[in-house]
Amino acid sequence: MPTQVPVFDGHNDIVLKIAAAGENRAKLWLQGEGAGHLDLPRMLKHAFAGGFFAVYIPSPDEGEPVDHDALMDKPPYDLPLPGLIDHTAAQPVAVEMLGHLLWMERASEGRFRWCRSAADIRAAMAAGAVAGILHFEGAEPIGPNLDALHLFHAMGLRSVGPVWSRPTIFGHGVPFRFPSTGDTGPGLTDLGRALVRECNALRIMIDLSHLNEAGFWDVAKLSDAPLVATHSNAHAVTPSSRNLSDRQLRAIGESGGMAGLNFATCFLRPDGRRSPEMTLDPVKRHIEHMLKHAGEDHVGLGSDYDGATTPKDIGGVEGLPVLIAAMREMGLGEALITRIAHGNWLRLLERTWGG
Repeated sequence: MPTQVPVFDGHNDIVLKIAAAGENRAKLWLQGEGAGHLDLPRMLKHAFAGGFFAVYIPSPDEGEPVDHDALMDKPPYDLPLPGLIDHTAAQPVAVEMLGHLLWMERASEGRFRWCRSAADIRAAMAAGAVAGILHFEGAEPIGPNLDALHLFHAMGLRSVGPVWSRPTIFGHGVPFRFPSTGDTGPGLTDLGRALVRECNALRIMIDLSHLNEAGFWDVAKLSDAPLVATHSNAHAVTPSSRNLSDRQLRAIGESGGMAGLNFATCFLRPDGRRSPEMTLDPVKRHIEHMLKHAGEDHVGLGSDYDGATTPKDIGGVEGLPVLIAAMREMGLGEALITRIAHGNWLRLLERTWGG
């Protein structure tokens, strides 16, 4: 049997699940409850070396509930964008999420480390611990004067997506729409351009997943950092608004950036359905296409674990060896597989943050 290849992952949503678990959070994190994609024992068992742990602010209920799962399994679909969330409402939620993330580190007794530098990540991996990066999936907790950006950076924030799939004071997210391009609205606001400049100054990574195409190109013009989409796939394979055009993939590669393969079925399947009943052939097609257009040094994994429906053959973190085996079936070779699994991400973070 080939040895396990450590995986560094571009995106997961386990912090939100832990926050929702209440008094059961210790059981979920330290023992696992079987239904989720991630928990600490399975991460350690299946070579999950670390990744970006998202702080996400849920949208408040607006009107009649919508069955997103049912709609997204019967394309075409076009889900309405949730409304903007003010920073005064978002900041307390973000602080609560940060508390959970710090608790995850304490409760792990050294098996999970909250990392603030590429050197921290490499040290955690060398020690056999899971390395966590604090990421904001949507910049709602950051107010218009950007003071909170500096505050959260001091607390360990190292990656920011200006938007989730809804508007912020900084820009415009893409809707969950299929079929669709990412050309769904205007670009960055003036505050969004200020956010990009401030992130560059602080060396905070800017995540372009969920940002619409006009916003993507605004960041490309403004930013002096590599372009990164932590969990987005190839639009040429699956024409979802969330996926990247060939031109975007080339720009990411040319900037020295990264695109992370999203495991969500609706962004993998050519028909855009959410159903997990699928083979891994579309996964291979996305990887092949992303490698071709972004380049072998600029593709990684961005699972969206605990935030998406994944193919039945992958499931949760226990499916990572299955994905590695699929890349071997593609004939990619061990050196390239290792770069996709973790090496490309680590080099990207060294380029973005410094050594």
